Amino acid sequence: MPTYDNHTLGEGDLTEFGYKQELSRGLSTADLLIYGLVFMVPIAPWAIYGTVYNEAKGMVPLVYLIGLVAMIFTALSYAQMSRAFPIAGSVYSYVGRGMHPKLGFIAGWTILLDYLLVPTLLYVFAAESMSGIFPAVPKWVWILVFLAVNTAINYVGVSFTAVVNRLFLAAEVVFIVIFAVMAIVAIVHGTGGAHVTAKPIFDAANFSAPLVGTALSIAVLSFLGFDGIATLAEESKGGHRSAGIAMIAGLFLVAFFFISQTWLAGMLIPNTTSFSDAEAGNAFFDIVGKISNNGWQIAFLAMNALAVGIANAVAAQSATSRLLFSMSRDGQLPRFLAHVNARSKVPERAILLVAGITLVLGLFFVGQIGLISSLVNFGALTAFLLLHVSVVTYYGVRRKSSNIFLHWIGPVIGFLIIGFVLWNAEPAAKIGGLAWLVIGILVLAYYNRKGIGILPEHRADSAESPAGATAELDYAAEQKG
Repeated sequence: MPTYDNHTLGEGDLTEFGYKQELSRGLSTADLLIYGLVFMVPIAPWAIYGTVYNEAKGMVPLVYLIGLVAMIFTALSYAQMSRAFPIAGSVYSYVGRGMHPKLGFIAGWTILLDYLLVPTLLYVFAAESMSGIFPAVPKWVWILVFLAVNTAINYVGVSFTAVVNRLFLAAEVVFIVIFAVMAIVAIVHGTGGAHVTAKPIFDAANFSAPLVGTALSIAVLSFLGFDGIATLAEESKGGHRSAGIAMIAGLFLVAFFFISQTWLAGMLIPNTTSFSDAEAGNAFFDIVGKISNNGWQIAFLAMNALAVGIANAVAAQSATSRLLFSMSRDGQLPRFLAHVNARSKVPERAILLVAGITLVLGLFFVGQIGLISSLVNFGALTAFLLLHVSVVTYYGVRRKSSNIFLHWIGPVIGFLIIGFVLWNAEPAAKIGGLAWLVIGILVLAYYNRKGIGILPEHRADSAESPAGATAELDYAAEQKG
């Protein structure tokens, strides 16, 4: 049986937190990393390149560079809390155990808005891409097809999902390499005026402070997904550091993919100041067509649709179902969602519920990408704020950690960055997000009145518990190192 630093990894780990091992531990750290990369989609800039190009005055790589700097503080906070509480539930579990169960519910409820809408957003994106290839087929048909495939993949089991993730990640990387070769050849030959330039990274003539705010808003949505790794903590066999390593490594790797692709694309259109509304949606694919042929353009469109509609959506549905599983297991949501299939070891009812909700939302929100995106951001950002506070509370205040950067400075900077983006969010997102939050408070009040929804009494949040003792040894070793 694999080891978990100082103790054996198995059912005993979860009993320290008041649970028993029900999900299958079949994911290595590499699997978690691949899952995170697939969730974030290395080719994500393709679909939104034209829109981001216009907003960023051509400095698309700079947007993702700023996004990396901004999100790394949140990733570090996630990594710290995932080490202390390597259980499913992500920010719900971290805030609930790091501060208070009721605040944990609020964190879980707000990020649930993100997790429920992300699959919807992905299906709408994929349907848009497929309609560009098969215009005669209604978009809702593609939503049904992708949803059926993804639900089946998630239902089979986490090991099969990991195989699918590997295949799709490999395919995406192959297409990135193909584009890089095409772009470099075009730049060398000066096709269409292409040449080497640093303007896509930084253009002093067009750079401004408001551009940074715009960049942060765009980048936050692009990097969402690294946090989903934390929801698979109970299915990891790599130890309590595994999720944190995968999150941080995944964030840097996907940022490299984002920056390199968009820099190359920018050098292919050095004299373009902006795209028209009609051009923005398929700007990247048009660039591919100009430096190759129509066949490659269609191939890139198809790869984008499959990566978003299947690989990315599979990861999103998986993360959402684990969050529902974790909250229902604690009685914070209806307990029937905590049921685990005896054969596949997956939370089958949660998976099916997510599929049903996504179907309804997908058909309702077809063509409303902007509204879905803004609501997704609100849910994630609100939960991230509570995450940063939980790091300071749990490590800085409760454990009196001497690691000033990781447990004080980093979370505070992360809180300020996320707060800035949230404050400048679209009004529609704020209204919708606050309405969702009010509903969550009412749900919490209902469960409290019923006297249910209490985290297990045996909590590993003190040095006296086995998990707490292990954590204390880790901190001591870090400080000596």
